[in-house]
Amino acid sequence: MDLYEYQARDIFEKHGVPVLPGIIADTPEAAGAAAAKIGGVVVVKAQVKTGGRGKAGGVKVARNAAAAEQAAREILGLDIKGHKVQRVMVAAGANIAQEMYFSVLLDRANRSLLALCSAQGGVEIEQLAAENPDALAKVEVDPLVGINAEKALEIAKKAGFEESLLVKVASVFERLYKVYESEDATLVEVNPLVITAEGDVIALDGKVSLDENAEFRQPKHAALADSAATDPLEQKAKELDLNYVKLDGEIGVIGNGAGLVMSTLDVVAYAGSKHGGVKPANFLDIGGGASATVMANGLGIILSDPQVKSVFVNVFGGITSCDAVANGIVAALEKLGDVANKPLVVRLDGNNAATGQEILAGINHPLVTLMPTMDAGADKAAELAHIA
Repeated sequence: MDLYEYQARDIFEKHGVPVLPGIIADTPEAAGAAAAKIGGVVVVKAQVKTGGRGKAGGVKVARNAAAAEQAAREILGLDIKGHKVQRVMVAAGANIAQEMYFSVLLDRANRSLLALCSAQGGVEIEQLAAENPDALAKVEVDPLVGINAEKALEIAKKAGFEESLLVKVASVFERLYKVYESEDATLVEVNPLVITAEGDVIALDGKVSLDENAEFRQPKHAALADSAATDPLEQKAKELDLNYVKLDGEIGVIGNGAGLVMSTLDVVAYAGSKHGGVKPANFLDIGGGASATVMANGLGIILSDPQVKSVFVNVFGGITSCDAVANGIVAALEKLGDVANKPLVVRLDGNNAATGQEILAGINHPLVTLMPTMDAGADKAAELAHIA
């Protein structure tokens, strides 16, 4: 789960990371009142879960409350890379002397943690990494040790900080790692981390991604979820413990096992290119031991998507028995009734495939088409979506 900047700021403050005062506002008037409360120069910042806010006009400096109210009026409702701004944070201004960059993240490829750090930060950090990779230090972090004082100093030195700043920035690195560890994060990023003219180190902008697999030991994280911004189908799927991701296409996809579903998406996309450019509408993995109930729930989710024109169920029976999948399809069709009005193309192979095929053939449902292979099934689903 990705957090908004204001949520990251609050978590930073909880763990002793130096931050500036910030107040959330949903209206221009509230933004003006927040600026008056903070006092002095403030920055009005769009709260969206994407980068490039400044370049899109989502970050504005305001020198008084009236200017902050006007800035919020211009920012609220703004579309930033497909994200509509519904909230701003009014933050105290800072007299910046130097911008820096720091992040710690999960390095899945190397099965460790990785700290990235540069004495040069700001909005062009990606460009810096591409043009001058030596300016961005990459330091492996042992998750059993973490970032202690020694490791923090190592990171600061490799990032090229001046001797006079080493201890000061290293202390902040330790606290940021505390955020990572204590909150079960997969990413903690500060860009920019700044040195002010007064010599203070401050996390000016933060990004935090939380590991949803750790929800069982982080009950307070549930309050951080933005249900208003969550796709309702994804929310419903989550409540049903389904691995579902909505995509922008017309062909619903159901499979068992993430690898098979990913392959199915590719095959469906290829088939769709020959049938009017139709595309996959979702990723849905019913898992390795899916029951009829799971199958019915998954099919119900996909058929509830108004964009879906056809559905391709592609199952290779291993732990999952094909007859259970077939019974799930039958149960879903009965439960959904008239809502089930989109064609289903089904390919069953592996464990009890013949029995599953017999079950589906036996109901003789006009919406169900059995196909022998994945390629043939994908092509048929694409054809049906195109002509729907």
